[in-house]
Amino acid sequence: MTPNRLTLNRAVRRLTSAAVGALLVGLALGAAPAHGAEQAADPPGFDFSACPTVDELPPGAVLGAWRCEVMHATGHLRIGAVDEALTEPMKITFAEGRVDGEFRQVFGEMSAAPIRVTGTPLTLTPRYGGYSDFLSDDTRRGEFDIRFAIGTVHGPARPSSGCSVGSDKDPVHLVLKDTDPTRVISKDPLVVAFGAQDVEFAAPGTSGCGPLRRALDRTLALPSAAGTNAFDLDVTVAIRPYA
Repeated sequence: MTPNRLTLNRAVRRLTSAAVGALLVGLALGAAPAHGAEQAADPPGFDFSACPTVDELPPGAVLGAWRCEVMHATGHLRIGAVDEALTEPMKITFAEGRVDGEFRQVFGEMSAAPIRVTGTPLTLTPRYGGYSDFLSDDTRRGEFDIRFAIGTVHGPARPSSGCSVGSDKDPVHLVLKDTDPTRVISKDPLVVAFGAQDVEFAAPGTSGCGPLRRALDRTLALPSAAGTNAFDLDVTVAIRPYA
């Protein structure tokens, strides 16, 4: 479990009353079942085992007002010299709800397959960068910090332990905006889909790579200025209430 996973949404104060409740996955499209209602079967292919436990929800959380969400995202990544499709989904699990009217989130887990960097022996594996804000407003779909662990196609060995593009102290900060509106795939169980992208983020250089840092930065053309990178995502989200 990720330590200290509770995230207080820093954007709540700037939301308009119309935007409050317009969650990343468009939860306004369907209310959660009432407390004690029969829960639908989990959607095929979605694993809820990484959902934060009830004990990990913030004090005062009313279970009927909380839900766990499992997000699968494919798409395309352009960062520095990297220009690759994400054919295997990134999987992100988190809980969200309200305490005393204030939106809260608890991050669960992120997993992703390595992305092969064409023309090199390198791979980049998306990893959680330590911050997420999945409450949308009229300016963005959500925010998310990410880093990319550097590996090789020949096995799990990396140039050095902890070698990555970005770090927990200096991650890639994504501010995602809509490209396709939210649509309901299934109402019972609730599954929605949408498109989102960030084409304005800057990408830092490599971190934790020891003497190979400069060579890796040259190979990957990093750091890369804002406006030269893009992360396009096709997202599907399955939603399960806690009660």
